[in-house]
Amino acid sequence: MELVPLIEHLLYEVATALYLPVIGGCALLICYVPLQLGVTLFDAGLRYRQHFPERERFRQQLDALRQKYQKHRQRLEIEVERLLQSEELELSRRLDRIRFVIKVGPALGLMGTLIPMGISLAALAEGNIPKMAGSMVTAFTATVAGLGSGVLAYLIALSRERWVRADVREMAHAAELVLTDPAKPHLHHLQEEAEDAIATAA
Repeated sequence: MELVPLIEHLLYEVATALYLPVIGGCALLICYVPLQLGVTLFDAGLRYRQHFPERERFRQQLDALRQKYQKHRQRLEIEVERLLQSEELELSRRLDRIRFVIKVGPALGLMGTLIPMGISLAALAEGNIPKMAGSMVTAFTATVAGLGSGVLAYLIALSRERWVRADVREMAHAAELVLTDPAKPHLHHLQEEAEDAIATAA
């Protein structure tokens, strides 16, 4: 057997083997993105009622640190900065739950288009018109599912990134208030550092 036909056959087999995982991935995205939309709408309702669970939990942790290290100023600064960085990391990790769909969704949609089209062309060569039509329907459906998931995920991510920036800004402000010493005023730049960290993660 010649080398080129062998490579072509290998690629066809690999693409065919990926058919079910890709279609299954598109189906999971169709279920996952609406779930994230529901969580986002729930969070939007909480924020509309001026209820911010992350900020309240952060302030409680700040109070606990202030009481624990009130006689150790330097240790307090270290622990507060560590707590703020930990919260930034957690908020960024939550954003990643929807961010990945922005790129993975269209990629799966494209793969879900090309793989069935290859199967459809093979069916056409065999004269199997019903199989060809079914594969083409699957191809176009996968495209819509992938692109639709990506667009919706992008819109969700826009809202969530705005909320995260606001939360981090308020957390950094609360941390600066804890670290401010009236007797020895010292300027902290936690807000700028926090916002830069979120922008870099985005």
